[in-house]
Amino acid sequence: MSEYQYYEFRSLDRELTDREVDALEAISTRAEVTPTSFTNHYDWGDLKADPFKLLEKYFDTFVYVSDWGTRRFCLRVPKASIAHEQVQRLLDGDHAWMSQSRQNLVLGFEISELDPDFADDGTRWMQALVPLRSDILRGDFRSLYLGWLLCLQNEEFDDGEPAPPVPAGLGELSKPLRSLIDFLQVDQDLIEAAAEASEPLKAGPDRKQLHTWVRSLPEQDKNRLLVTALLQPGENWKNQILHRFHLENRLVDSSPKKPQFRTIGDLRSSAQACGQRRAEKNEARRIAEQAQLKALEAENRARYLDLLAGWQDATWTTIFALIEKRHASPYSQAVRLLIDLRDLAVRQRQEPTFQSKLQNLRQTHSANKKFLKRLTVAGL
Repeated sequence: MSEYQYYEFRSLDRELTDREVDALEAISTRAEVTPTSFTNHYDWGDLKADPFKLLEKYFDTFVYVSDWGTRRFCLRVPKASIAHEQVQRLLDGDHAWMSQSRQNLVLGFEISELDPDFADDGTRWMQALVPLRSDILRGDFRSLYLGWLLCLQNEEFDDGEPAPPVPAGLGELSKPLRSLIDFLQVDQDLIEAAAEASEPLKAGPDRKQLHTWVRSLPEQDKNRLLVTALLQPGENWKNQILHRFHLENRLVDSSPKKPQFRTIGDLRSSAQACGQRRAEKNEARRIAEQAQLKALEAENRARYLDLLAGWQDATWTTIFALIEKRHASPYSQAVRLLIDLRDLAVRQRQEPTFQSKLQNLRQTHSANKKFLKRLTVAGL
């Protein structure tokens, strides 16, 4: 039986050299290699290289999907661009982790033992998840916190351990963050519970704010930033400038005002409460939908019986004709029509008339034991 695997790598901050492209093409003749990407899938076999070494040497992002339920999403970021001590606090487990080299950090998210999804060929995830790298470089660590929640979900921490601060904006999830939740199958109750302790996300800088800040920069800094923008491909230079703006204007890492969770056990308890509320809402919704469906069915039934009122004699004739066919299917049709006539009689308060006609029918077909048994079972 084949085992499907999908690998996709992407370079965001620079284009690969011709020599690097040649080296990647030598790894797999089937791979699609461009100056900014490497993509391949396998129905048999495996990648003839260590994907983490490829990420560290050539690329900035990596997505892996297998049809046996394993998914990985990894990011490489310059070590100097973010506070890696804070990152380490959030990515310190088996399902969300951080490794470092001399110049870079690799941030990894991984989940396994998911139910197989044979419709997922992996091709949609890179485009959906890649914006998270820019968010991280700008100081938005919500994706890292979701990775920490994934570790919590997989029982990697004890209840007595302190919980890390909840980042702002966890209740205002962007489309890439929702994609990450879907990709990793992060528990919705944990997210909802954590979001209760999350500050609202501050609005990004507008043109006027940026203009005022840029004018305040020393001439030497502005010259250096402009040269960097001209020489550096990708968005790394832009992310670095915006991260500096946020830090200097205190738009990132502001002290939380909402009460934070003291321990992991506190967060788990809140998640259980969220799950209970969710279950109660779902049950209330189910009951309301059932009541609405029953009301609609009753309305349609009443409309049908009103139409049947003008066809009672013809319906009795049809019933007698169906009984004469002496087969199971016509018998069933006859019983259904009798039930309709009985319900119409109740609606019109003419039950004695219906019972009289029914008794006459029973006497007429008293020798037809099979049909009479059907009447008895139907309560007729």
